Amino acid sequence: YNQLTTMKEKNDTKQSAPIINHLQIRSANRSKKDISDWRAAHVSAESVYYPTRTRLYDMYDDVMLDGHLYGIVSKRIDAVLNKQLYFEREGKKVAAMDELIQSNTFRDIVRIIMQTPFWGLSGLEFIPGTQLQFQPIPRKHIKPDTGLITYEQNGTEGMEYASFRNIWVIGGNNDLGVLLRCAPYALYKRGNLSDWAQYIELYGQPVRIIYYDAYDTQTKAELKELLEESGSSLSLMIPKQAEFEMRDGKFTNGDGSLQHTFMQALNDEMSVIVLGNTETTTSSTGSGYAQSKVHNGQQYEITRSDLVYTANMLNHPAFIAVLQSYGYPVGDGKFRFSKDADLEFLKQRMEIDLQLAQRIPVPESYWYETYGIPRP
Repeated sequence: YNQLTTMKEKNDTKQSAPIINHLQIRSANRSKKDISDWRAAHVSAESVYYPTRTRLYDMYDDVMLDGHLYGIVSKRIDAVLNKQLYFEREGKKVAAMDELIQSNTFRDIVRIIMQTPFWGLSGLEFIPGTQLQFQPIPRKHIKPDTGLITYEQNGTEGMEYASFRNIWVIGGNNDLGVLLRCAPYALYKRGNLSDWAQYIELYGQPVRIIYYDAYDTQTKAELKELLEESGSSLSLMIPKQAEFEMRDGKFTNGDGSLQHTFMQALNDEMSVIVLGNTETTTSSTGSGYAQSKVHNGQQYEITRSDLVYTANMLNHPAFIAVLQSYGYPVGDGKFRFSKDADLEFLKQRMEIDLQLAQRIPVPESYWYETYGIPRP
């Protein structure tokens, strides 16, 4: 606490309140968006002279309302959140850190770390005090190219976050996140669902067609009143003397399978981008046990990569320094995830290891580390 307070006074004597209180926060732009908006936002974020991610992050906020995209992103994040985590120093578990690791605050930090690959960057401001507290920094205000947190989301004036030890910005300067690849599919899907809804509205109910004599105005008026009083289904009034033929997509797309197939293809593309497969979220018509097993293995590899990434971020010197300032006994220890892996994979590995152990000496530590067995 004293270290963080002294640091803030040394770097900026005027900065007495949390940085987020000095920012002009704007709500996300919820206007209608299409592919041209996505392309313009992408170009703006990659601009050499005036790069800004504001439009791109407004786009991300909007596409994350898609149920399928939100579900697969949450699935990948939850796969890390649900793994057992512990703190280890000199080969021994530090029980004093368990209460911190099991707290909602620490869980929220892990969640933001896992959100970073999807958005490209994240920022946290840790609040000095006796307990670990933080506030997320709005991503639109973080300018990695200049190292500033700007007062306005499209501004150029702000504070250099590298000079504050209680501010932790995660992510690459040129990383625009996985959502950049998912956004166009989510936008196409939104348009497809609108077309599908219109199709259902037009052809989801039978069309009522009434023919009348063109010169009988009295009958025409009575029939019109009858149609209006008998429901809101699509109805047509056509003179008997006129020829009528309804040309539409109903005959080639009578059951709406065109829109459904298109939506499924878009969902599959997003699943492959986020999870590396499709069969662990939805089931295709041609799927089977072997195919699902292969896809599950692919997702497991991504989860293993996420666990390594999250552990590396938690063991980052900047975060370890923050924990030290709160008085946690971190020392030279490290955060580690318990070995919780694919049992089928471990079974196959065990068969190989037992055969190798008969030919070459295997250190005792190998068995504990590989199979996640606690030391006696």
